[in-house]
Amino acid sequence: MGKRTAQMLIFTDMNRCCIFMLWLAVSVTAAAQTPTASPADDAQVREVIARLFQGMQKGDSTLVHSVFAHQVTMATVLRDKNNTPVLQRESSIDGFLKAVGTPHTEVWNEEIWDLKIQIDGDFAQAWCDYAFYITNTFSHCGVDAFQLHKTKAGWKIFHLADTRRKSGCAIPAQIEQKHK
Repeated sequence: MGKRTAQMLIFTDMNRCCIFMLWLAVSVTAAAQTPTASPADDAQVREVIARLFQGMQKGDSTLVHSVFAHQVTMATVLRDKNNTPVLQRESSIDGFLKAVGTPHTEVWNEEIWDLKIQIDGDFAQAWCDYAFYITNTFSHCGVDAFQLHKTKAGWKIFHLADTRRKSGCAIPAQIEQKHK
């Protein structure tokens, strides 16, 4: 092996080593900066969502209000009477809170299942199927999609979107039985 060939092999090995070290440094730095969700955060997000539905069921607008951030957006995706897709948006929860807190004899039961939560640092999103009952009478079903952020006071919902339909609902049997 000539001197030039040996130098080329050493140079190539040094390049590979440098590239590997650079890749390792970037990987370790990225892993150190990637926030991980703790089981406590997951449980707290679930508790916030449960509190929302408890407040609706009790007609307690103060309890419902406690789970929301100061600025909230809400959206509903549904189909109108002509079967045309519609997006309804709200930039305030005031009307919702008023409806929850206005005395009514019916109980609002929003049953959820298949709750999936994803968390990245101080941001969380949750998605679940639901069926809404007025006392024990089925009203509608769909999915709820929540976006939350972690504050000093805990997790708060800053965006809530849902779909609504009257048919095509795959409601678990135990939920249907509960409302018979």
